[in-house]
Amino acid sequence: MINVVGDTMLASYKNQDAENGNGFKEYANREDPSYFLAEVADFFKADDLTIANLECVLTDRNLTPVEKTEATPYWYYGKTANTRILTVGGVDAVSLANNHLGDYGEEGTLDTRKAVQEAGLLYAGWSEAFYFEKNGYKISVICVNMFYRWEIDGIEELIRSESAKSDFQIVYFHGGKMKIHEPESWKREAAKRLVDAGADVVLGAHPHVLQPREIYKGVDIVYSLGNFCYGGSRKPENRSLIYNLTLTVDNNGQLVSKHSELIPCYMYTAEVNNYRPAMITDPAEIQQVLDFMDWKTDSPAEERDGGLPAVAPGCLWWRRSLAGGSLSDNREKKCNESKK
Repeated sequence: MINVVGDTMLASYKNQDAENGNGFKEYANREDPSYFLAEVADFFKADDLTIANLECVLTDRNLTPVEKTEATPYWYYGKTANTRILTVGGVDAVSLANNHLGDYGEEGTLDTRKAVQEAGLLYAGWSEAFYFEKNGYKISVICVNMFYRWEIDGIEELIRSESAKSDFQIVYFHGGKMKIHEPESWKREAAKRLVDAGADVVLGAHPHVLQPREIYKGVDIVYSLGNFCYGGSRKPENRSLIYNLTLTVDNNGQLVSKHSELIPCYMYTAEVNNYRPAMITDPAEIQQVLDFMDWKTDSPAEERDGGLPAVAPGCLWWRRSLAGGSLSDNREKKCNESKK
């Protein structure tokens, strides 16, 4: 059994203290590492492999942040001891393929890689893969950034290369527009190309909110897993999920069946972010998330619960048409115009 979660930022902005004393840095300094994933640790420890996207630099040095061209740039780093949050919480592996690994240049990247390696975590950086093998069946987890169309050809080639080395390929990509609930058309097309290249599961991160699941040629595509244990904001959208995958392999090392489940979660369990995700138990809230993931609703949560509806009220037809097939550029344009 494999579990995968989304953006996991074990850091604060420039590792600064929060004005109210309740930033991630302060929590990490005063809480035991077991605090953060306590609500999900037993579930993770019962599986074979738990994967998170580690979206920050881990270093104990005072490094200089790199220059960024964004209108509102962000840099995140935390102490290397924060790897204990992952290991005691049942996380076995991390993707480092994201847009914050390079926040503190090559030195920050090397410190992060060293920290996760010394913690005993499996990991892969940009356009790399790590492997997990059980009962003679080898799984490749391919970690990539996918922000631009021109990157897709290289990712396809990487998948084909990994297909020759392993029995099952999970692509975990980082990319797309942030804080929107609907995946862009180009990202949907790109994910399908990755399936055609040989991916057996395609999972996304970076938008910082959930985006729906689509099944293409029998392959799961989850366009965004959202945030999980996330130190980048005090009150982000409070919905997340665990992508749960069970593979059944026979005595000859052949795949007999695969089954996936989406497990809705809270990203935090207080009025504001306390960096402690937990599975949702309320049936109505669970169904709200699952309906959203199946393209049936506009948002995974009611607005009062931190939902950030990103689709205009008149555009639910657009989501349903996405679930059923392609959408003309003209219709997409009209829907986008209605949201302005």
